[in-house]
Amino acid sequence: MNFFKRFSSSILFLIKSLLYLGCFLIFFALMGIENRQVRVLSRTSVIMTVMFFMALLFFTGIYGGLDVGRRHRKTVIQGMELSLFFSELFTYAVFLIMNFNEANGFRFRLWSFGFFLIALLLNAIFVFLMTNLASAFVNRVEPPVKALIIVSRDEDGDRVKNMVESFRHRFLSAEAVRYDFPDVHGKIKEAGMVFFYDVPQGERSELVNYCYKHMISVSLNPDISDIVEMTAEERMMGDMPFLFHYAGKMTFEQRIVKRLSDIVLSALFLIITSPLFLIAAIMIKAEDGGSVFFRQKRATIRGRVFEIVKFRTMKENVENVSVFKDDDRITGAGKFLRKYRIDELPQLINIIKGDMSLVGPRPEMLENVNEYENELPEFRYRLRMKAGLTGLAQVMGRYNTSSRDKLVLDLLYIERFSIMLDIKILFQTFLVLFNAEDSTEGF
Repeated sequence: MNFFKRFSSSILFLIKSLLYLGCFLIFFALMGIENRQVRVLSRTSVIMTVMFFMALLFFTGIYGGLDVGRRHRKTVIQGMELSLFFSELFTYAVFLIMNFNEANGFRFRLWSFGFFLIALLLNAIFVFLMTNLASAFVNRVEPPVKALIIVSRDEDGDRVKNMVESFRHRFLSAEAVRYDFPDVHGKIKEAGMVFFYDVPQGERSELVNYCYKHMISVSLNPDISDIVEMTAEERMMGDMPFLFHYAGKMTFEQRIVKRLSDIVLSALFLIITSPLFLIAAIMIKAEDGGSVFFRQKRATIRGRVFEIVKFRTMKENVENVSVFKDDDRITGAGKFLRKYRIDELPQLINIIKGDMSLVGPRPEMLENVNEYENELPEFRYRLRMKAGLTGLAQVMGRYNTSSRDKLVLDLLYIERFSIMLDIKILFQTFLVLFNAEDSTEGF
C-alpha cells in the first residue's frame, strides 16, 4: 500500500491517460470501419486526431477532468461524459466537412452515423468504468480524515457540516465549533482538514496561521477581501511583491462582443426552443386555463428595475415570495417546467431587449434585494453587472443557496469576467439538466 500511496499521482495520471487514449481508439476504430481515410495515415485522420484532442483539452477545462477525490463521483462522471460527447461531436463534424468533396459528388450526408452513435455509447460506458476505477484507487490510497468546521453562527455550522459529510470518501466525520470555542486549538490538532466559514478576518488569520504552523490542511469560504486577493495580479515593485487589484469595468470591446453574443445566441436559442414554448403554453393552459406568462419586477445593473418574463409555474393570485421545498403554490405543469428550467426560456426575450445578458448575476426579486442588503450590505455589489439568465451562482450553486454564498459566487464572476469565462459558464449550464432535482426550489 505504501508503494501505491507514494506513486499515487503517477498511477492516477496513467489511469487518466488510458481513459483518454481508450476513448480516442474506440471512436477512431469504429469510424474507420467504413472509412479507410480514418484508419490509415491521411490528411483526414491527422486533422480529426488534432481536432479530437484539442476539443478534449478545451472541454475538460470547462467541465473538469478526471479529478476524482476533489468532486463527487457523479459530478466527475457527468463532466467527463459531456467532455467526450462534445469532443466526439466536433470531431465528427470535421469528418463530415472533409467528406464533402469532389470524390463524393459534393453531397452532404451523415456518413457512418450509426458507428458514431455506437462510439458515443461505448465511450460513455468506458468513462463510467474508468472513473469508478480511479475513484476506488483514490479512496484506497487517501483514506478519509476527520474534519473540523469553524464558524461564527451555530446554524452555519449545521449547514456546512451537512455539506462536508456528503463527501463520505474524503471525511470520516465532521464537527462544527464556533471560532471562540475555549479549546479551539485542541480541536484543530485533532483534525485532518479545517473548514472556515464566515469567521471574522482577524480571528481567522490567527487560526489559519496556527493550522499552517502545525501542517494542517485548511479550506476557506471567501469574503470580500479574499475575492480581491484571488482576482489580483502578482507584480513586483522593485524587490517587493505586491498583489494589484484593478477596480475597473468591462472594456469597450468586451461590451460590444458580449452584447452582440447576447443578441445572436438568444435569437438562435429562441428558434431552436420554439417547440418548447408551444408545449409549455399548452401544458399551462390545459391545467388551469390561466395566463401562460408570469411577469415580475427584478433588479439589474446599477439597481435598474425591469420586468422579467417567465412561464407561469405557480397558481395565480398567490403570495409573491420565494419558492420553498414542497411549495403547494406550484402547479403540476410548473413542477415539470421548473425541474428542467423550461420556465426560464422567455427570458431570452429580456436578453434581446437589453434588460438582461445570457451570463451574469441572477436577477433577484426586489423584496429579496432589500432583505439581503439589510443582512449583507455588500449584496449591492452584484448590481455592478447586468443580470443574467445563467451565471456562476446558478451553475455552481442551487436555487436555495444562501444569500452570502450567492454573493460570493456572483462577485467572483464579476471580478474574473472575460468572454472566455462566459463561454465556459454557458457550456457548464448543460450540467444543470443532469441535476434537475436541484431545480425545484427557487424563485
